[in-house]
Amino acid sequence: MTTPAVDRPYATDAGLLARVLRPYKKHCRYLRAAEVTAGPEGVMAHCEFAIPESCYIDDTGHLNSVETNIAYNQMMYYLVAKSVKEGLLAGFENWTLDDFWRHQLPDILIARFAGSFRRPVDPRRFFGEMTFLSVTRREPSGGEPFLHATTSYRYWDADGGRCDGEATLAFVNIP
Repeated sequence: MTTPAVDRPYATDAGLLARVLRPYKKHCRYLRAAEVTAGPEGVMAHCEFAIPESCYIDDTGHLNSVETNIAYNQMMYYLVAKSVKEGLLAGFENWTLDDFWRHQLPDILIARFAGSFRRPVDPRRFFGEMTFLSVTRREPSGGEPFLHATTSYRYWDADGGRCDGEATLAFVNIP
């Protein structure tokens, strides 16, 4: 995976963030800000989240596994969209933002999602980061080519709450 040799931060692109979150119900838009950094260690997003009220359950008082996944999706979609827009992520060099919008919901699949909660995370205000560890093009015999990506993520809050994990993605029907 090729990335720029020097770290370069990309501040939250409010218009892009709004478009990335458009498919979500208004009360399920948890991602508030996202700075993307491209550098020697890869392409990553540093994010701020807020979940004023759970979209599906009474208040548990902590970030739960469903909301962890929703927050991951939003962080991942933004990171991919920003990477496509800025030409940051290997494997997506030929993508346009129109390609991303077309593929955002039907063709970006979470193949594996794992997380460990070390300490409860306050959902009212927490932070997260995600890194693309690898992106490879796979061409199975007799099948359509796809992009296979491994990622890591973590969440934390001001009181020492912590959750971290890994996710494997498959980008199918690629342009």
